[in-house]
Amino acid sequence: MGAAAREFLLFLEEAGQSYWQVLPLGETSFGDSPYQSFSSFAGNPYLIDLDLLREEGLLTPEDYQGLPWGEDPRRVDYALLYRQRRQVLRKAAERLLAAPPAEFAPFCRENAFWLEDYALFTALKARQDGDPWWNWKDELRLRQPEALEAARAELRHELCLHRAVQFLFFRQWNALRAFAHAHGVSLIGDLPIYTASDSADVWSAPEQFQLDGAGHPTEVAGCPPDGFSPDGQLWGNYLFDWERMAGDGYRWWQRRVLFQLRLYDILRIDHFRGFDAYYAIPAGDATTRNGRWRPGPGIALFRTLTAAYGKPLPIIAEDLGFLSDSVRELVQATGYPGMKVLELAFDSRDSGASEWLPHRIGEHCVVYTGTHDNDTILGWAATAPAADVAFARDYLKLGDRQDWNWAMMDAAWESPAELAVMQVQDLLGLGHEGRMNTPSTLGGNWLWRLLPGELTEDLARTVRERMERFGRVSY
Repeated sequence: MGAAAREFLLFLEEAGQSYWQVLPLGETSFGDSPYQSFSSFAGNPYLIDLDLLREEGLLTPEDYQGLPWGEDPRRVDYALLYRQRRQVLRKAAERLLAAPPAEFAPFCRENAFWLEDYALFTALKARQDGDPWWNWKDELRLRQPEALEAARAELRHELCLHRAVQFLFFRQWNALRAFAHAHGVSLIGDLPIYTASDSADVWSAPEQFQLDGAGHPTEVAGCPPDGFSPDGQLWGNYLFDWERMAGDGYRWWQRRVLFQLRLYDILRIDHFRGFDAYYAIPAGDATTRNGRWRPGPGIALFRTLTAAYGKPLPIIAEDLGFLSDSVRELVQATGYPGMKVLELAFDSRDSGASEWLPHRIGEHCVVYTGTHDNDTILGWAATAPAADVAFARDYLKLGDRQDWNWAMMDAAWESPAELAVMQVQDLLGLGHEGRMNTPSTLGGNWLWRLLPGELTEDLARTVRERMERFGRVSY
């Protein structure tokens, strides 16, 4: 969140861009996925800029500059980050606690509703060698008050360190957001519908989830089998107890969404169809075949959230996947713009995808060429079925040209959609090597890193010229 992020924002400004959409900022857990976080609220310590901490006097160059951070600058080495960055940040946190700034105590008070449980969860998890909370001793797993009080006393200093690291994260994020706004760029965040099962969210509020009396899930989340995945997608997240949540006015969701809207200007909510109906799979099943659809909270949740926010919620609904009429009706009832993905618009296996062709989409939507779950445009063109590629080539009027990335991005920019979002890998013309994530695979994902100097003035000029041509420029 330091100099490199500011340089990226300056490129966006020069290129005539209005928004920067980011992946979830939570602390990554199993599989390094930002969609599987230890907390719906805590920031990812990996994103804290160490150079900024040095400028504040919280680190010395010797604390971190001589450490190996990975052999390939293009790919993140999460194992090294896990082993080394925490130790570096511990030094910074110790120095901050030795002379806390005036804003530290107010930060802890204002965020106590999530920070205290997160700090204790993280400290206990470290004591348990990283074991998930359901493997802890019963008195801690089931949050018996005497055991929690004893743990807080024993781990008092560790809890202070975790609070300090979170303070450093949000101080840097708020400064970066202010810098973005000063340069005409607003921020789009990303909220997974589900929390990670091994998270402070579930451990601290088990009554909000579908768990039995022993704290074990009865059913878990996923997607049913379809033409893309014959066994479906078994995510394994614990499911919400929507009836219980409705009983207290969706208080847990109010806190979650309103907190996110303090960090971002717009919030994309992932797997929006799960609010209409969600797919529940018996816990312990190896595939999703025995799952069944169950009703979600529907429009009642969003009416409650809007009332709590006090004005219309700035939300993008990720309405991808299997969509029923009731899902479409829910999106329409909320008034949120949905998503259109051009790589999927040419898919011959999905008869409804043609609704996403640029000339057919309406204004009230957000158009993407692809998301983090799709290949890059050039990667798609090299691997998609021949019939799909031929259709796309003809539709995009490519002829013998090979610059698929520019042709598809131009189609998105030229569409009537009120917002068009591109992956930076496509601006750079990268192939499969630039793909961020392949769904239903473990390992090799979330590793891609932008390199210094790749976003040139020439590239910014090229993008701005297109913004002016298609009437999308931000001055």
